[in-house]
Amino acid sequence: MIDSRNDFASKARAFLTNNVVTIVFVIFVVAGYFSSPGISVSGLLDEVLSRFFRNGLLVLALIIPVMAGLGLNFGIVVGALAAVLAIIPVRYFGIGGMGGLMLCFLIALPIALLFGWLTGKLYNKTRGQEMIAGIIVGFFAEGLFLIFVLFVIGGIIPVAAGHPMIIPRTLDGEAVPGVGIRAAFDMGAHPTHPVAMRNPDHVPGLSNSMDFLWQMDFTLALFIMAIGVVAFLVIRRIMAGKNKAIKKSSKLVFGLKCGFWGFVALLALHGFLMPNGMIFWFPAIGSGFQLPVSPFAGMRMIPVVTGLVILAFCLFTMYFTKTKLGQDCRSVGQNQQIANASGINVDRTRIIATMISTVLGAWGMIIFLQNMGTVSTYTAHRQIGMFSVAALLVGGATAAKAGVKNAVLGLLLFHAMFVVSPGVGRLIFGNELVAEATRNFMTYGVIGLSLGLHVWKTRKAAERELRLD
Repeated sequence: MIDSRNDFASKARAFLTNNVVTIVFVIFVVAGYFSSPGISVSGLLDEVLSRFFRNGLLVLALIIPVMAGLGLNFGIVVGALAAVLAIIPVRYFGIGGMGGLMLCFLIALPIALLFGWLTGKLYNKTRGQEMIAGIIVGFFAEGLFLIFVLFVIGGIIPVAAGHPMIIPRTLDGEAVPGVGIRAAFDMGAHPTHPVAMRNPDHVPGLSNSMDFLWQMDFTLALFIMAIGVVAFLVIRRIMAGKNKAIKKSSKLVFGLKCGFWGFVALLALHGFLMPNGMIFWFPAIGSGFQLPVSPFAGMRMIPVVTGLVILAFCLFTMYFTKTKLGQDCRSVGQNQQIANASGINVDRTRIIATMISTVLGAWGMIIFLQNMGTVSTYTAHRQIGMFSVAALLVGGATAAKAGVKNAVLGLLLFHAMFVVSPGVGRLIFGNELVAEATRNFMTYGVIGLSLGLHVWKTRKAAERELRLD
């Protein structure tokens, strides 16, 4: 007979080992929030959601390479460089609005496909060392990118004299065509920006062109989402009663899920209808009660189109796992020798996975930059790989397994850490100025811890197989 206490202890140990990074970040965020009296619930959510919509697609771009056994794709930096290369001509010719942004996506597509193909070929030559190769290829691509934007543009490719994107140059007191792109250039103001509204001749820019296309009150969006989740749970349970292939949860779990999302819907409705609270008084009984101020009061509008794009790629990633190519990626990720013996072209599958990741990374970078409104020509891409990988790992992913749930949870926790870091600095060191050092420590620490755990688990699995043999 199995000892239930030993069984529970082993399950608890496995849970802690598999989720230690996520647990550490939850503790970090909770401690940081309660040690930051200046941060409200709405303020924290506002900042986290702003970063969520800005970085969502970049983190989702890492899932498919993990599935294909390529590990954490630090080479996503080349996708970010493809995005900057696509934005430069669009901004140079002053094409703005949603049409200009779509043109950026279109131009970035072939560039990212080429970069992804070359990176995939490199990964096949450095099999087993893909993560290191991804970091190095990012540095190599940056060098070529700097040569292009500093010397080729203006030196070989002609540019107009006095163009605001180009480094200015004068000859005998007269402006002549310069060489190289400025260290930073703006994406151009959106038509709803005060600068654009004051100038009737303003040409629309790319800044926030997707975010401002359709916005919705946060509480209304939360209410719709909560009602949608409850409807999904009910429909799924009804279908599970008719189809045994669909996993059916217990009544307790089903009730708890519906109760939680129902409570969220009520909170959202309260925030939408009466954000500042209200006093209800009943003269007949000489008593009443006060509805408190909504915790969501004062939150900014939600960029619906950006959210729908992220949702679409979440669904694409989940659908991809059910396709023939997705199953091939899973087989390659589990065992390349068996996949090859089964007739799967391993090298081709790995290259396709890298190309998809690079394209999603490029499109994610375009969304990121239109939200920021400014392009730092030489530095915008540098931390994209590290921060995206760290966010995915915070959500419970590993170098061998990752999913949409890990990406979403990691995005929320990782960017909550950025907001509460000053509070943690005050709590531990008595100084808020160490916030940046705390962020860097957590970012690189989570990558090191996750990779260390991955190596340890791989070694333990190998030892277990050796004992069985």
